Amino acid sequence: MDQRLEQIIRIVAITALVIGCLMVLKPFLAALLSAAILCFSTWPVYEWIERRLGGRRGLAALAMTLLILLVLVLPLALIAVTSVDQAPYLFEKLRETIAEGLPGPPDWVASIPLAGEWLDAGWREMSGSKAKLVEALKGIAGPARAVLVQAGIIVGEGVLQFALIAFIGFFFYRDGAVLAQALRSGINRLAGEHTDRLLEIAGSTVNAVIYGIVGTGLAQGIAAVIGFLIAGVPGALILGFATFFLSIVPAGPPALWIGATVWLFYQDRPGWAVFMAVWGFFVVSGIDNVVKPWLISRSASLPFVLVLLGVFGGILAFGFVGIFLGPTLLAVGFNLAHRWAAPPPA
Repeated sequence: MDQRLEQIIRIVAITALVIGCLMVLKPFLAALLSAAILCFSTWPVYEWIERRLGGRRGLAALAMTLLILLVLVLPLALIAVTSVDQAPYLFEKLRETIAEGLPGPPDWVASIPLAGEWLDAGWREMSGSKAKLVEALKGIAGPARAVLVQAGIIVGEGVLQFALIAFIGFFFYRDGAVLAQALRSGINRLAGEHTDRLLEIAGSTVNAVIYGIVGTGLAQGIAAVIGFLIAGVPGALILGFATFFLSIVPAGPPALWIGATVWLFYQDRPGWAVFMAVWGFFVVSGIDNVVKPWLISRSASLPFVLVLLGVFGGILAFGFVGIFLGPTLLAVGFNLAHRWAAPPPA
């Protein structure tokens, strides 16, 4: 009886300790998981740097941390600074528009199919009545200001989170071999002979998702920069960086090229506006709608529908890190279910 009581107390104490540790780490759980995934996917680069530095793990980990800061944190910080600098200019232009009045619509507005006459009449009504213009701009200014503030908060949090990921990543790189061995030992106690297969599935899926998302983001960013430069949109490089970071959000890149299209129309450059709209829809967004799912499903050996469900369901369940965790969990579950449902060997 005493031995059973001691066992129960031991289990309760261990459970309480685990819960306490999870509560302490909960604010940093997303950063920890993101750092682990990032380090795993870039481990070949770390090993290459380590060999070039004569096997000095600490120095190689520091080099990788600086590389992450340069590639992820610095561009995001530049986007945040540029957004803050541009906000007063945008509100000043809004004030000038209210003071001077809206100019009449260009002739090509009325020729837009379906909505041209309605847009032309509404524009002329706005330009002919300053009160209506002020009322309309006030209705836009409030939500626009709220969107800008919220976007600034999100970008600022992104900078801090990526900086935290880089900081945690330093220790993961430096002690990665020891941590991997401990993880393998722990999984081996639970999964037994299936450990290697589970780790292989998880590792290949994480790599496939990351390479698909990062590769697609780079392709979208480059395509967006090319389109912005051809159309003469200012700040093309910064907008390209923003396209890369927003590529993980389904409606992220369209928000940028649609905004550029509207700006070109407002600048009375309808030809370039049409070009920007076509380029954005078929090239920039086409990369996201076709290339990303194809790359992930091709590399992960996972059905296309499960990739989509994993990406979007992972975002809803875990936030940013769910982009990687969602398909990984579905891949492990799918393969285990497939093995369980397979007929026994004759």
